[in-house]
Amino acid sequence: MDPIAIEFDDVVAGYGDFMILNNLSFKAKRGKITLLLGPNGAGKSTVLKTLFGMLKVRNGSIKLDGQDITGASAKSLLVEHGVAFVPQGRNLFGQLSVMENLELGGITLGMKTCRERIPEVLDLFPRVKERLHSAAASLSGGEQKQLEVGRALLLRPKVILIDEPSIGLSPMVVADVFKLLRKLAEQGTTVLMVEQNVKSALKMADEAIALESGRLVLHKAADELLNDPNIERLFLGGAHAAPAPAAA
Repeated sequence: MDPIAIEFDDVVAGYGDFMILNNLSFKAKRGKITLLLGPNGAGKSTVLKTLFGMLKVRNGSIKLDGQDITGASAKSLLVEHGVAFVPQGRNLFGQLSVMENLELGGITLGMKTCRERIPEVLDLFPRVKERLHSAAASLSGGEQKQLEVGRALLLRPKVILIDEPSIGLSPMVVADVFKLLRKLAEQGTTVLMVEQNVKSALKMADEAIALESGRLVLHKAADELLNDPNIERLFLGGAHAAPAPAAA
């Protein structure tokens, strides 16, 4: 069996007094792509933020490769545990160049190591490489997302958390991003992803987890779920409810 990379055990977390994750438990395998599904408000993005130390765990525990990381800071997770987070939307320094954004992304490595690694990252994104000295804000949406992913890869993370990578991107660019994530997983990187483009994501994911009201309601192999006739119901909510009866 594949070893477990990420384990949530009865995790409760949220914003202020409003809890989003309600005794959530699940496991994600090392070197696999696990897709988080569910309706808006189900807690998908909250899982990523809680794992990355951006939200406090009120109860329960989180383990990474068997080590308890509950309460660890984002900096500790990034530097000491090899966890990288690519959040939803654009998170670049728009007035700075592509090169400067990459250098800032790798600042914890030291400038020498960072500059040694930048060429290998740029080789994954030829179009971004062509715009190396352009302001990040001048890049297309697809190029900006590729730059964000590339910046995360500078740290050679063991785990990548990525939230809605397809937003605002063309189908061709989305396909390229998904292929890259698939390649990273095949090289041993664990990917935990939130993605609204469900069917396309399921085609390249290994496993899928459906959440509802901050709880696990389904955990299946991605290809098994892709062929489930109730996939739309699972995505929109009611994953644990009985299927609607067939029309007479």
